[in-house]
Amino acid sequence: MKPALFNSLIDISDSPAARRGQADLMLEQARWAAAVFDRYDRDTTMRIVDSVAQAAHDHAAEFAEKIVAESGFGVAEHKKIKNELTAKPLVDFYRDQDFVNPRVDEARKIIEIPRPAGVIFALTPSTNPIATLNFKVLMALMTRNAIVLSPHPAVRQTSVEAVRLLARAAEEAGAPTGTIQILPEPTIPVVEAFMNSDKTNVILATGGTAMVRAAYSSGNPAIGVGPGNAPVFVDISADIAKAAQRIVASKSFDNSVLCTNESVLITLPEVESQLKIALKSAGAYICSESETEVLRRFLFHPRGFNIEAIGRDATWIAQECGIRVPGNTKILVAPITQIGVEELLSREKLCPVLALHVAKTKAQALSQARAVLRLTGAGHSAAIHTSDEMSVMDYASAVEVYRVVVNAPCSQGAAGFATNLAPTFTIGTGFFGRSSIGENVGPQHLVHWTRVAYNAGADVPFGNYHGLGRSFRGALPKAPADGVPGSAKAPQPPRQPSAASSIDNATKDELRRLIAAELRDLLRK
Repeated sequence: MKPALFNSLIDISDSPAARRGQADLMLEQARWAAAVFDRYDRDTTMRIVDSVAQAAHDHAAEFAEKIVAESGFGVAEHKKIKNELTAKPLVDFYRDQDFVNPRVDEARKIIEIPRPAGVIFALTPSTNPIATLNFKVLMALMTRNAIVLSPHPAVRQTSVEAVRLLARAAEEAGAPTGTIQILPEPTIPVVEAFMNSDKTNVILATGGTAMVRAAYSSGNPAIGVGPGNAPVFVDISADIAKAAQRIVASKSFDNSVLCTNESVLITLPEVESQLKIALKSAGAYICSESETEVLRRFLFHPRGFNIEAIGRDATWIAQECGIRVPGNTKILVAPITQIGVEELLSREKLCPVLALHVAKTKAQALSQARAVLRLTGAGHSAAIHTSDEMSVMDYASAVEVYRVVVNAPCSQGAAGFATNLAPTFTIGTGFFGRSSIGENVGPQHLVHWTRVAYNAGADVPFGNYHGLGRSFRGALPKAPADGVPGSAKAPQPPRQPSAASSIDNATKDELRRLIAAELRDLLRK
């Protein structure tokens, strides 16, 4: 018998009423799941999280191949790495953080009770679809939220298949039915219906600028991320050979579809020749002036960036431009003499093409790095290769970003996979990028805390709250087929004793009645 989740994956008509009706159907199921999930203890929650992470890991290669076949771009081997990194390593990074039990601060006489957001509506991009949905699903589960995902239409088929797999793994491990759902046929009107619904508690927007802005203007709380355009500065004190190797490895990783990839390489005359030689040794092809012009015209049309080039490998792009390059070329380096709106190659390029600019002085290099980010990418990421600590501080203080990667590949480093930053596929761009969050987005952003504060006076004793965390482990009700739990139309929740539970059957029944009463009130709103 199929879970209700999969029965809800039906075609959506173009009428506004039908779109709202389908949104209500899925969001009501998600609200129910979130209300039930809120009762889970941490052990049960993490069992579900680990089960889903294992499923994501086990199918990382399969979905990497399918995404490349469906989208037509990227490198399956690299997508497999990203899919794996957003599974078990992601969970392990946050394993010691407790988003379930109250935090007790005896010194300040404060108890902090975690409050999940509830229902998350999450947008995923075409460039990193499986890694992003893995990331967002696991974040939601770690914080006991329900999530409805909207895949990019270009990778819809594989995304739906992947989410169904994760949903099964979650439910088999004990998650409420409907905790993880996905839109089967996403369109802009359908997405807007979900974003504007008062049943959506928060929107996680990863995608184009227009979609992120729509999320912020929906009237619902939103966590959005802006575009990248990372400058990378190679200082005269850098290990030039290692810097070149890291930059080429980063720019060629998954054919540069990560928004954290290096976009413009800035260096100084003292190391220009040495750096070019090192880049060639690492697999880069340095374009001539005429080749750069052909490349510029190919990548940028009057209506914008040539989407056919997104995620294509360097040799394919070179062939389309009529540029003869060695078969093992990993990236194309295009020298430019200026940075600004007049130079199209100083904009973001989600393909293995790296602009190269030689500044006259270090002060000018810092100014040009800032100029790159003024074009696009404010608040996002930047990188520097140097052995001088003062250069690091000068650069980090100058560029208007919230991540500066030092002596590491920026693609992986800013996302937390070649540095000790929090691993993420949702990069907060903060005040510089007109976003609400400046750090790498993580599960901590999907849970708020109710603070219970005692009288600060020494004559008022503080209670003993240790050991009073969540302890409900089952048996939990199933999603209602019609109505709400406990109603005449809904199936009654099963009564299966759990040996691990510290709650007796009478307490469980009372808890179910409380859930039913609360949900009836919620559904009347």
